[in-house]
Parts: sequence; structure tokens; C-alpha cells
Amino acid sequence: MHSRQEKLEALGRVLDVLDTLRVKCPWDAKQTNESLRPNTVEEVYELCDALIKDDDAEIKKELGDVLLHVFFYAKIGEEKELFDVADVCDALAAKLIYRHPHVYGNIEADTAHQVELNWEQIKLKEKGGNRSILAGVPSALPALIKAYRIQEKAANAGFDWEKASDVWAKVREEIGEFSAEAEKFSGKEDTSPENMVRMEEEMGDLIFSLVNASRLYGIHPENALERTNKKFIKRFNHIEECANRQGRRLKDLTLDEMEALWQQSKQDVG
Repeated sequence: MHSRQEKLEALGRVLDVLDTLRVKCPWDAKQTNESLRPNTVEEVYELCDALIKDDDAEIKKELGDVLLHVFFYAKIGEEKELFDVADVCDALAAKLIYRHPHVYGNIEADTAHQVELNWEQIKLKEKGGNRSILAGVPSALPALIKAYRIQEKAANAGFDWEKASDVWAKVREEIGEFSAEAEKFSGKEDTSPENMVRMEEEMGDLIFSLVNASRLYGIHPENALERTNKKFIKRFNHIEECANRQGRRLKDLTLDEMEALWQQSKQDVG
């Protein structure tokens, strides 16, 4: 591994390259905060994909792409004479020290959960103590992650189930309420808009309760669902390949034939 000096020199090289590109490359020169934002979102998702795959080579590559965006925004801030990368780093270091009084101060926190509770209280104090507990949840978060963060913050304020198993009564209640609305469903073309709205609301309540169950059992629903997505894709691709080897298309198979191939895919590809 590299020494601290080598790491600092490497960061300096990236800054030097970015300074040059900002002047000499037409694409880099025209970028703004707004034009970069969609690319930043994409880069973060690509990093997340590498993390899910636990692909160290890809993680290293995607971390570089995300770091470039951090430096790019700092460069734009410098050009506006608002802040530069040193200001970003200094502010981050100061925030980390302030939010870790159990390390840099005299507050005790022996568990990760206690650290989280302290963290939320400190963040409220930073905002003057007059913001809602849920105000810190970004509105642009994907709904699944947002639900998890909402519940997490509410739980840190004491609004939570006493034990994990208590949540299942709520899940069963929400299943019943959705089922009651679903019984009225006769197809999108024949169902009233009011019924569709109620079904959507009840489905949202059901998903929200399942997210709560995931959180209480220490499972992040985003990771769990993505694992299932990848498993489904792998199995579905396998049955499609099996059909192709038979000279057939999936839509030409009966449901029973597809089900047989699906069960076989569980043994073949996991």
C-alpha cells in the first residue's frame, strides 16, 4: 500500500490533470453543476453495482469516477470564487470531528446504534434544533431507500416497534387491506380510477410495512431486492437459453413448460 505522501501526490496529479482538461478539453470546459449532475448519479449507481458484485477491480475504477466528480464540482466552485477542494476537505474533517464526540470529545457511545442516535441529535442541533426529524431525508431519493431512511430516522427518535416480531401483525393487516381492494379489480380497462388509486395506496402501505420489517431484521431492502433482481435475471436468462437450444422462443412455451425450465434453472444456476 502507498504511504500518506504518495496518496497526497496522487490526489495532486488528479487535480493537475483536471485543471488542464478544464482549459484544453472542449467537453470538460463547458461542464456546469447542472450538466454534470445526471452523470454523477449514473457514476454512483455504477459504483453501487460494483459493490453489490464485490468486484474489487471495478470498485477501484468506479471510485475514481466518483472522485473525479467530487473534484469537478470543487473546481467549478473555485472558478466561481465560492470554495475550492481544500474548503470541501476542511469542512468535511470539521464535521466528522464534531459528529464523533465519542472519539474526539467526552461523550460515551459503546455501540453502533448509540452512535447513530447521537448522530441524529447532533444533526438536529446543527440546524438550530427547529427542523423536523424527517427533514434531512432527501426528496430525490428512490422511494425504497427513502422509506428505509424515513423509518430509520423515526426509530432513532423512539417511534419504533418494541421487538422485530411485532411488525408482522402490521404486515398481515396491510396484506388484508390490499387484498380487499384487489378483489374489486377486474382489469385496468374495467376498473374505476378511484379503485386504482386505492389499490396503489394500499400497495404502498404494504411495501412500506415490508421495508419496516427488513429494517427491524437488519436487512437493507434495497440490497435484498437487488439480490433478488439479479437472481431472477440469471434464472430467466437460463430458461431463455434452454428454449433457444430447443429451437423455440419463450412465448411459444406453455406456462407448465416454462415452470419446468424455471425449476431446473434453480439447480443449474442457483
